[in-house]
Amino acid sequence: MRPIRPPFIARRGGGARRTTSPVPAAVALASVLALTATGCNSGDSKADGRPSASASAVGAGSIGDGKIKIPDDIRRKLKEHGIDIDKWKSGAWKNWNKDDWLREADDFINPIIQGLWDPDRMRRAKDPDKGVDNNDLTSDQGVTDPTPAPVTARAVSPTYHANAATAGKVFFDSPEGTMVCSATVVEDPAHPGKSNLVWTAGHCVHAGKKGGWYRNIAFVPSYNDAGRSTAQLQNATKAEAAPYGVWWGDWAQTSKQWIEQGGPTGGQGASYDFAVIHVTPEKGGNGKSLQETVGAALPVNFSAPAVPRVENITATGYPAAPPYDGQRLYQCQDKPGRLSLGASDPTMYRIGCTMTGGSSGGGWVETGPDGKPALVSNTSIGPVTAGWLAGPRLGTVAKGVYDSVSRKFAGR
Repeated sequence: MRPIRPPFIARRGGGARRTTSPVPAAVALASVLALTATGCNSGDSKADGRPSASASAVGAGSIGDGKIKIPDDIRRKLKEHGIDIDKWKSGAWKNWNKDDWLREADDFINPIIQGLWDPDRMRRAKDPDKGVDNNDLTSDQGVTDPTPAPVTARAVSPTYHANAATAGKVFFDSPEGTMVCSATVVEDPAHPGKSNLVWTAGHCVHAGKKGGWYRNIAFVPSYNDAGRSTAQLQNATKAEAAPYGVWWGDWAQTSKQWIEQGGPTGGQGASYDFAVIHVTPEKGGNGKSLQETVGAALPVNFSAPAVPRVENITATGYPAAPPYDGQRLYQCQDKPGRLSLGASDPTMYRIGCTMTGGSSGGGWVETGPDGKPALVSNTSIGPVTAGWLAGPRLGTVAKGVYDSVSRKFAGR
């Protein structure tokens, strides 16, 4: 683990602990924020070398008869970017040459590589330790509420499908290795009852200002549905690890603010750290949408107030950094407060929660006046001490991202 600058002291596996010397609130805040999120295992060469012989770019025409097809428009787009699908499926996707790393909003390409996400590779995805810089954040502008007391994350009882049907994991590859986030199945206004949309954090699909789109992005709903231990998962079948299948992202979109500002640590771009992924089943499926397959999807509330007026919000995710191992689903419930990163950025929500990295992207759910749950945020950042989490308030920018993805697939 990288050394953490004062006023924190590095602690093996557990992040950091506070020294006894008091420090100004703004300085302390700047010292502790890091993306909670992603997991990696850069030594995953064994699994990387095991995809099956068939592969495709996902898109219109890629599902239906169980065979993976490459639509002509996707094939042309791959060629425009200099991507040879045969070389890609054989491992060329591991080339992270900066000049070739697709970065712009309309550059997203994610060819399916059948069999890449097998149980072993999914289980190996880990969370990296990330330090922070005291200069990462600006003053809180005086609207940040007191730091919430830690809330101990509660293990969700298996089966996860019975108790949190919309939750799952997002897996992807980055230059640092095999990564993992959490995510939520959400409704699609263009396809009522038949949504293929997944909500997660922006940093789970795009590296931000110094990088581009991640690769091999896939969603696994109700990952490890029976709540097996890491040891038990070593011999798990794909049906046990991914009982509702592996769903590849055929499109992803995040905010332009995240693409332009987002950083690997601290709070840069965190107020806009959200993304929507449109998914399709790896092997063609049976004609059912993701929502029909899992039996649920959450509406998204884009008008929740800046100052929360609810008694509690429930955050769900698969924490992967110690003391967790990323294999089991957890939840925290707490009354939300405010976290301000700067005068020009929207205020974020913050709750007490002990979940760690790997939980990023996981949905924050509020029960509205009508008694129905709705997604109001997603986990974005938290301290290395793992005592709280913060997520963006979903307003007009988030709605624009959501509506854009929905419209893109409205006629399909």
